[in-house]
Amino acid sequence: MKKRRPIITCGLILLLLVLLVFVGPFLVPVPPLEGTKPIEELLDDDSQILEIDGLDVHYKIQGNGDPALILLHGFGASVFSWREVMGSLSQYGTVIAYDRPAFGLTERPTEWEGENPYSLQAQVDLLAGLMDAMQIDRAVLVGNSAGGTICVHFALQNPERVAALILVDAAIYSGGGVSGWLKPILRTPQVQHLGPLIARQIQVRGPDLIDLAWHDPSRLTAEDLAGYTEPLMVEGWDEALWQMTLASDGPDLGPMLGDLSVPTLVITGDDDRIVPTQQSVRLADEIPGAVLSVLADCGHVPHEECPDAFLSAVADFMADIDG
Repeated sequence: MKKRRPIITCGLILLLLVLLVFVGPFLVPVPPLEGTKPIEELLDDDSQILEIDGLDVHYKIQGNGDPALILLHGFGASVFSWREVMGSLSQYGTVIAYDRPAFGLTERPTEWEGENPYSLQAQVDLLAGLMDAMQIDRAVLVGNSAGGTICVHFALQNPERVAALILVDAAIYSGGGVSGWLKPILRTPQVQHLGPLIARQIQVRGPDLIDLAWHDPSRLTAEDLAGYTEPLMVEGWDEALWQMTLASDGPDLGPMLGDLSVPTLVITGDDDRIVPTQQSVRLADEIPGAVLSVLADCGHVPHEECPDAFLSAVADFMADIDG
């Protein structure tokens, strides 16, 4: 009998561990978000909503005529990210900035049929749908960070619809989402239950990420910080961000860059600590005929932190392609 006690004890410990791993996560409460509002209550006076394939997309528009310039923000950002340059860019034509799914004031579905609306391909298709709805045949695509990733994918799939690319600290070689080996774990019921809580960590880490994106965070104003955090007031933002995290993957773009055949400007801050500056230098080298502009004393979001230098680089590029 004494010899059996260690076996029984080990069996009980193993059972407890199994219960802890498989049942424990379900015992963690996921309280509802507090202080959230319907999107309708957060819209600005110049906000517009366009339904694309059943999804209500929030956008803003300035200027008129050709060409159309479509602005795609990065992770955690929104149309607010283009506030310093959108008016000036409208001198070239019609400027449209929209909130990508999971961000800003665009609808955040938690259930859907078919393609996950937060996936990379769905976002490429959404851009095509927006252009179709606005009767835009070709556009200059301007993408920051992950927005630049979508621009490149779109240009590879639809080169005839892209007049030019302006890639701003674009996330092409890194930052492509969750590692493949981790995704099966994240999709287990246990982790799915905890997913919204994991997503809510951006409330804690957000200020540090904003500081990291700027070369000189002391330039940030109270208005800047309020604009970054307002989308965290949208109902269901945590679930949407979690679903986007699960869907964020795509092919390796590096070997495909040589297939790009549109005029391209690569802009980067010289102190980008999110997408290292050297990656943008490499990007400009690997895209045929690309122009590189490295902006001094600037970080990951030069259109926000260094708008004058950003607009100057764009002006030179636009003059070249118009000529």
